[in-house]
Amino acid sequence: MKVQDKDREQEVRRQRSFGLRLNLFFFSVFVIFSVIIVRTAMLQFVEGPQLKEEAVSQATRDIPMQPVRGTIYSADKVPIAYSMPTQTLYATPLKNFSNDEAGVKNRPEVKEAVNRLLAKHKELNPSGEQPTLEEMLGKDRLDLENIKHYGYMPRKILTNLNEQEVAYFKENKNMFKGVLTLDVVEETTRAYDPDSVAVQTVGYLSKFKSVRENKNFQFYQDIYQEQKTNPDPSVQYLEDEIVGYYGVEQEYQKYLRGKNGYKRIEITPQSMAKEGGTEQIVAPQKGDDVWLSINKNVQTQTEKAISDQIRVLRSTKPYVSTGFAVAMEVDTGKVVAMASMPDFDANYYNAGSISADHYNEIENLYVNGTIRAKAPDDKRNKAESVVYMGSTIKPLSVLIGLKEGLFNPGSTYFDDGITYLNKADKKGIKNAGGHYLGYINPRTAIQESSNTFMIDMVGKPLLDKYGSGVIDVWTKHMNEFGLGVPTEVDLPGEQSGTTDYTNTKESLLTRMAYASFGQQGKYTTMQLAQYVTMLANRGERLKPHIVDKITDSKGTVVYQAKREVLNKAEYSSEYWDLIQKGMNTKLDGTFDGFPYDFARKTGTSTQHIRGTDIDNGVFVAFAPRENPKLAVAVVVPEGGFGSQSAAPIARKIFDAYDYEYGLDGVPKKSLPQTNTDGTADPNAQTQNP
Repeated sequence: MKVQDKDREQEVRRQRSFGLRLNLFFFSVFVIFSVIIVRTAMLQFVEGPQLKEEAVSQATRDIPMQPVRGTIYSADKVPIAYSMPTQTLYATPLKNFSNDEAGVKNRPEVKEAVNRLLAKHKELNPSGEQPTLEEMLGKDRLDLENIKHYGYMPRKILTNLNEQEVAYFKENKNMFKGVLTLDVVEETTRAYDPDSVAVQTVGYLSKFKSVRENKNFQFYQDIYQEQKTNPDPSVQYLEDEIVGYYGVEQEYQKYLRGKNGYKRIEITPQSMAKEGGTEQIVAPQKGDDVWLSINKNVQTQTEKAISDQIRVLRSTKPYVSTGFAVAMEVDTGKVVAMASMPDFDANYYNAGSISADHYNEIENLYVNGTIRAKAPDDKRNKAESVVYMGSTIKPLSVLIGLKEGLFNPGSTYFDDGITYLNKADKKGIKNAGGHYLGYINPRTAIQESSNTFMIDMVGKPLLDKYGSGVIDVWTKHMNEFGLGVPTEVDLPGEQSGTTDYTNTKESLLTRMAYASFGQQGKYTTMQLAQYVTMLANRGERLKPHIVDKITDSKGTVVYQAKREVLNKAEYSSEYWDLIQKGMNTKLDGTFDGFPYDFARKTGTSTQHIRGTDIDNGVFVAFAPRENPKLAVAVVVPEGGFGSQSAAPIARKIFDAYDYEYGLDGVPKKSLPQTNTDGTADPNAQTQNP
């Protein structure tokens, strides 16, 4: 009996042990299947897309296609910079042709193919460029050593194909089966108006690889760093892609460029292109069109006026070689003309690079002298474009004197033609030509251009009032009128001028005396234009703009420039009336027959160059005096008196603007001419000045 009980007990234990093992088995199976299900879900929903992308990327590559650059138009709808279609032949190697053992073994095939291609090119396009076999195999074309390209990348080998070549190579793209694949691609080249319209302002082109690490082009440095981590082919810049270089081309690069297209190709495990392996093509997008505020006719008349005046002046002033002018609308801030002469043909840069001969020809011309320092030849031997204001500062000096309470509108001053800084000063400072003016007031001091008034009534009293703090006070007034600070014009590379009156090597008295009549501050022509615009509109410092609007490929406006006031100089109406009436410098002959009363101020600034003192011509004006429409600033380095060198240029600018827009609001080109009998001819228009 006891044996049976023991056996029964053992059986129960065995059954319990078996049940436990069975439960453990089922639990283990459940856990394993759960892990498999979770892992499968992870692969399908979480890691799947990434793995798929990695698999695709291992088998394909995206080759960027350059976008079509937008057009730059003048205000009168003339294309100033535009893209012209051109047909280009690309070749993609299908084998290793590098310098290793396998590549060298394959070289005879590619040489035979290229020789056949060159023969066909010469047959179909005998007047085109005829590269040699060595040039075709070199790094700038087929790049067999893969110096500039990865193995799978297409190489640009021929440009400017004619119609016969396009038809032939499209039909025979696989003529070198197993060696090269040929593709005809329509690209664009940049072209510029043959009249060379405002070339330094419009800008030109360079290759991305030339600017991407240039410290002067932070914009491109940022793009270069960003695209290293952004795989999107639409934002990738190609090394040989042409990009804006200075001027509007650079400032509005992001609008003008558009977006890359790309071609997705299959590649072999050896990273070579797979023959017939194109999977997808996404066409590039055209860039936006930029519309300048610059009017072509006003601009070309401005450039011609400067060039003509330089020729006239050179008969007596052999070193005169440059001139600069800016015309700015008083109400809007639109720049309608901006000339830095002499200029050059921007088409030299249309491929993004320039030949050594062309560069030597223009190396002293490409800088925009209206916004930064520019010397036509050796800086040590030529006056730069940034010059002293001369007497054009006198309206502002009088305003400062009135604002600071140094005198009032009715104050009088006896001008005997010379003043002395102190008792030890034996030489003194004279008026131009030593002119003796007698009793004058603030208004006539501007009109007659009295140096002694500015020194004795502004420079010296301001120093007495502020002592060692006078420089800060003077700087504040200058900056308020845009002198010594950027104008914020929408162009890259603008300089702020040079404030010589901060030079501590001279006494405060000397610095303030010379600053008061315009011989201690050098400013750009653009700054002078903004300054005289402020005098015209009674104190509003407008932000000048070169671009009026931007439109997309459908013509929709995506950007519209607006009138922007940077700061307001607060002076009483009485003071504004005084200085505007005082801007009445006598001009013999230059403005004879000009149909408008206008405000003007001539200036002659002196610089020491080539061991002697030379005179730079400066002129600022706005017209009409009442309800002014246009402000003009002109600088002619080494031109002599501003009335003789710069004023004649300004007259022609005013005439050109009057013809196009009308200084009284009526464009003169819209008015009928008169017949020989004096009657109006409704079918005729006045001629371009």
